[in-house]
This record gives sequence, structure tokens and C-alpha cells, in this order.
Amino acid sequence: MDVVEFPFPATPGGPPGLEVTDLSGWARRVRRLGADTGTPVRPGFHLLFALHEGRLPCTVDLTECVIGGGQWLWVRPGQVFRLRRLQDSAAPRSRQGADPEPRGTVILFQPSFLGAATVMAAQLDRRTWRLPLAPAPEAEAPVRQTLAMLESQYHRLSDLPLEVHVEVVRHLLSILVLRLSSLPGGHRRRAAGDDTFRRFQLAVEQDFARFHQVADYATALGYSVRTLTRATNTAVGRSAKGFIDDRLVTEAKRLLLHTDLAAHTVGERLGFPSATVFTRFFRTRSGETPAGFRARARVDGEGSGHG
Repeated sequence: MDVVEFPFPATPGGPPGLEVTDLSGWARRVRRLGADTGTPVRPGFHLLFALHEGRLPCTVDLTECVIGGGQWLWVRPGQVFRLRRLQDSAAPRSRQGADPEPRGTVILFQPSFLGAATVMAAQLDRRTWRLPLAPAPEAEAPVRQTLAMLESQYHRLSDLPLEVHVEVVRHLLSILVLRLSSLPGGHRRRAAGDDTFRRFQLAVEQDFARFHQVADYATALGYSVRTLTRATNTAVGRSAKGFIDDRLVTEAKRLLLHTDLAAHTVGERLGFPSATVFTRFFRTRSGETPAGFRARARVDGEGSGHG
């Protein structure tokens, strides 16, 4: 088993860069990749799940969660997402009856579909701090109303000229992501040095398997090592080197948990010169060997799956 790369699906006749569907539609899109719905996938786009009823167990990177009715899940580009079967992870059901069949809306969108001001204000390049997102009662109604309008307008393609239709759904999606990103847990507040950190973060995301040293990024971005370290510490409370190492550990854990790749192959994918160097790095940063992590994480996942 390996993580399946999931490019944005082309939808002829629809707004380029946006797709609104339901859980069945999501399952069909995964199957088009030659995978089943329980296969870990890595979307190259933003993925929003809005669950209306039922329970939806899933894994985002290394975090297992269950989305309940009225909750949202926001998966960012590059994160590994796995939709788990209900019987594999739901808590024991009551004798009064089974949980209702999950029903929800799924929104797929590329960052380029939104305007630059929205991308910056919503901090689309950041990970959400909490999974899933649960709007407070006073925030739930506006979020749901916006979602309902987006769904309605998306499926009324023939009502307006295409260019007007695209702008309508673009504005509605902008409102939705701005509201969601402003929920508690949506993102942290901006701080001094964020633009520098954002450039560094994007560079690390692109090149972490090639460059493991802060000096490489400093040269590429035109900053000093000290500037990157200061900006990273202000933004996330970590040194720049620690941030790079964290990204490497996260990717290693993704591959160890969600694939059957040998540990030395994982190390090769991440740019380590040998299995010994990778194992030493992983043990130093995580406190266990790659094999030890894989065995423990998979046992823990099975155990938590049965509550």
C-alpha cells in the first residue's frame, strides 16, 4: 500500500478550480484513481467536508478524528487523508439503533480559484490547529447559510453566463473559507515576521526532501540564517532548523503509517544518504526507530478504532 497522489479532478463545463459534491461523489472520484475509499490519498488541493448527519471517521496525517453532524474537516494540500470505514473506528453503537448514514457536502478547490486577498486573510497555507472544526452556535448559522448558497449556485450553471457564474461561486467560497478560518482553531493570529516565515514555509514544503539545512533556504530566499530563525521562532515557537526537521519527521511518519514502504526507502524519498543516517535522525527527533514507530502506530490505530 502506498499513498495515492490526488490531483484536482477536471470537471468539464464547471468552474475551473472548484467542485462541490457529496460523500458519494467523493467516493467516485477516489475510485477513478484506481483506489478504494479507505486508501490514504494526498490531495493537491483544499478539501472541505461539511457533515450534516451521522459520523465520519478519518485520519489526517497522524491525527485520527471522527467528524460529527454539524462539524467540518479542512484538509490542506499535501496532507495525507484517509476515510476509514465506520465499523473500523466508530464507538460501540447503542442498542436503540445504529448511527444514521453519514450525509454531507464535500468541497474541492484550488487556492488559485480564490483571490489573493482571500488567500492571505484566510491563511490558506496554514494547517488548522484543531480537527474537526465545530462552529459555536452563534457562528453556525452564517456558515451553514453560506454553504447552502454555494451549493445552490454551483449547481445552477445555466442561470447565468459562465463568467458571471464563476464569479458568484468564487465570492461565496471566499466568504465560506474566511468564516471557517476565523473559527476558534481555524488558524493563529498573524504576527511580525509572518511574510518571511511564509516564504520559508513554502520553500520547505517544496524542497524538504532536497534541503535539510537552514543555510540552503537562506541562500535561496535571500535571507540570513538568523533572520529565518527569528521569523520562525516568532511564528511557531521553533527554530528554523527545528521546523525543517519537524517537516521531515511528519513526512516520514506519514509514509511509515500509511504505506508499506521499507524504512530505507522512506529515508531515500526524504533525501537521506543512507538507512543508518535516516534511522539515527528519526530516533533522535521522535524517540523511537522507524520500525518501532510503525509497529506502535498501527497497533494504536487498531486499538483506538474499536474504542
